[in-house]
Amino acid sequence: MKIKALVFPMPLFLTMKMLYGRANRPTLTIQPKNLPIFVIQFVDLDIQRVIFEDLGVINYKSAWDYQELLVKKNLDIKADARKQLQALNLEHSAVSELHSTSGHQLSTFNRQPSTINHLLFCEHPPVYTLGKSGHIENVLLSELEMEEKEIEFFRTNRGGDITFHGLQQVVGYPILDLEKFYTDIGKYLRSLEEVIILTIAEYGIKGDRSRGETGVWIEPGITGRERKICAMGIRCSRWITMHGFALNVNTDLSYFNNIIPCGIINKQVTSVEREVGHKVDYAEIKRKLAKNFEKVFNVEII
Repeated sequence: MKIKALVFPMPLFLTMKMLYGRANRPTLTIQPKNLPIFVIQFVDLDIQRVIFEDLGVINYKSAWDYQELLVKKNLDIKADARKQLQALNLEHSAVSELHSTSGHQLSTFNRQPSTINHLLFCEHPPVYTLGKSGHIENVLLSELEMEEKEIEFFRTNRGGDITFHGLQQVVGYPILDLEKFYTDIGKYLRSLEEVIILTIAEYGIKGDRSRGETGVWIEPGITGRERKICAMGIRCSRWITMHGFALNVNTDLSYFNNIIPCGIINKQVTSVEREVGHKVDYAEIKRKLAKNFEKVFNVEII
């Protein structure tokens, strides 16, 4: 069980002991010198809550700005928590005393800040986005041609190269504090891929991973048959994630002809519609994605 402790501003003259409160949840009793007793209840953090929002059709810049706002709020929460911890200087004194008096292993004792996890779904009007390490040569249209076709273009701070976002494509932006899950970017990306693989499997599509290439593919091991159904690109700052995945559902795939998707030559792009041979219920696939996100990340979506 992962636990966290609430932090109170108080003098460092503490006596601390561990005992068990209601429902076998550990509590921490703190009695500062000449002050009332504080009882801190530890909470089980195995199941994280994730706030879900469907933003509908929204232009790329507005969605990006909203992500940045949510990330900044979480980063501010983390910064405040670090300041409190430093001010109380509990890292060695109080924790050491707790260990010696409780007999419990402190490897799970973790003061986690009250950051908030989010999952955003949306659609974007036609837009090309280039990752921070991407190559502009993979965009096959000039700025004037993009304007004429009414396609926006943005250089972004996510990983990856060039991709397209458009209507009837589910774009998912998880804003997660990975310190409450695992501090492993590779595992996080594989988990996002698993969400997509489980979801398209419900439509009879066998999704897979391609060695050295992020995202979800169909028949990645068959030369000439490889086709990408879901692109991914993320950014992570102090273990707070942003950006995410783009699953082609009933997407107009002709827009991909104007770029070298993800900078990968001689590989195709596909959609759920193309694979199953007919349009699918867009609202239904979003529900399935949210359900599988809960399953893979072991969270409760609210």
